[in-house]
Amino acid sequence: MVITDEGIVLIRQNFREADRMTCLYTRANGRVNLRFPSVNKAAGKLKVLSEPFVHAQYRIYIRNGAAVGCVTGGKVESVFAPLRVDAAKTKTALHFCELMFRLTPENSPNEEKFELLLNSLRSLEKISVTPAISPAFILRLMTLAGFGMDKPALNIPAEFWEKMHNAPYEELNFTSARDLADLNKTSYICRRFLNTYLNAPLNTLRETAAAV
Repeated sequence: MVITDEGIVLIRQNFREADRMTCLYTRANGRVNLRFPSVNKAAGKLKVLSEPFVHAQYRIYIRNGAAVGCVTGGKVESVFAPLRVDAAKTKTALHFCELMFRLTPENSPNEEKFELLLNSLRSLEKISVTPAISPAFILRLMTLAGFGMDKPALNIPAEFWEKMHNAPYEELNFTSARDLADLNKTSYICRRFLNTYLNAPLNTLRETAAAV
């Protein structure tokens, strides 16, 4: 069976001599594992489609009974070039992708989660990384995953809580002492959630400690 789907690469690793194994979050099929055959060869044509946080259209062949599909072609939509020349943005993009990898189930489509990741990467191209971006992404993903909190805890004002969940990222550059205190409380809630839900720390958490 051959299908086409729009996806974003969450993680990838080399497999055998020339292949790559990847995990994508796709619009129609959710989180899926896919193999890219022979892309590590000098003449490999699909290598760019297997790079982290690449957004592309994928043509996928799935053999009957197979657990992992095989990418046979595709078309790049965006490599998010501005993120790849800025260390802070690269780390944040990888952090978003790892959160999607660790906090979403396989083969469970959710177009809102796909849009969250895609729009967050697009926003990150245009703005500077601030300490609020990572907890804002986590809160929004928590809500879509069914772990959201309707009311804020730790005496966080409802207006601040609403802003962290729904405001554009460019509006989350807080400077007042009160806002920074509320951001610290929000970040604590996110850390507590991750420590409770995940059975191992995030690989990207250390690099994005300032943002979490």
